Amino acid sequence: MFGLSDLLSLIISAFIILPVVIFLRETGYFIVSGIFGVENPRLTIGSGPRVFKIGMFDVRRYYHLYSWFSYDDIKRKNKFAYISIYAGPILINLLLAVILNALLANGMLQDYKTFLDRFIFYSMYYVLFDIVPMITANGKPNNGMIIYEMLRYGKRTDYNNEPFIPATTEVEEQYQEEMKELNELKEEKVMTELESMKEMHEQEKEVGKKGKDLDE
Repeated sequence: MFGLSDLLSLIISAFIILPVVIFLRETGYFIVSGIFGVENPRLTIGSGPRVFKIGMFDVRRYYHLYSWFSYDDIKRKNKFAYISIYAGPILINLLLAVILNALLANGMLQDYKTFLDRFIFYSMYYVLFDIVPMITANGKPNNGMIIYEMLRYGKRTDYNNEPFIPATTEVEEQYQEEMKELNELKEEKVMTELESMKEMHEQEKEVGKKGKDLDE
C-alpha cells in the first residue's frame, strides 16, 4: 500500500536526490572537459526561466527537472579527449556510488542509510543508462554508444548531425529566443485582458445610460 511515508520518500527522491545525482553527472563533463580545455563552458541546472547566472553556472527555475553541460569548442580535438569527456559522467557517479556503498557496508553513516541507499540507486541507474551502448528515444547515441564507436571505429556516432553536447552559444541564443516568445505571449495576454476590461466597462456604461433614459 502506498502511504504517506512512501509519498515523502518520493518527494525527497524527486526534488533532492535525483537533481543532485543529475547535477553530479553533468559535473563529470565539466571536470574532465576542463582538463582538456574547452571554450565557454557552462553548467545549466534545471529548465525554464533563468533565476541567476554566476560565471559558468546557469540556474533555472525548475531546478529538479534536468541539468546539462555545454561548451563551444575544445582545444585538444582527439579521440582520447572525447572518450574521456563522455566517460566523465559515468566515472563520477560510479565513484560516488562505490564510496558511499563501502562506507555503509563498514557501518558508517548508518543514520542516513535510507537516504544514501536511494542516492546510490539513482547513481547506479545513470551509470547503467550511460554505460550500455544504445540509441536514445530522440535518435541520439548515449555516452556508452559514443565511447564504443570511438574505440572500435575511431569516429563519433551522431544520427542527428548535431553536437551531442550542445554549444553554449547556441543554448544561450535558444534560451533568449524562448524568453522573447514567452514575453510576447504575456504581452498579448495582457492586451487581450485590457481590451476585454475596456469592452466590459463600455457595456456597463451603455447599460447605465439606458437605465438612466428609462428613468427619465
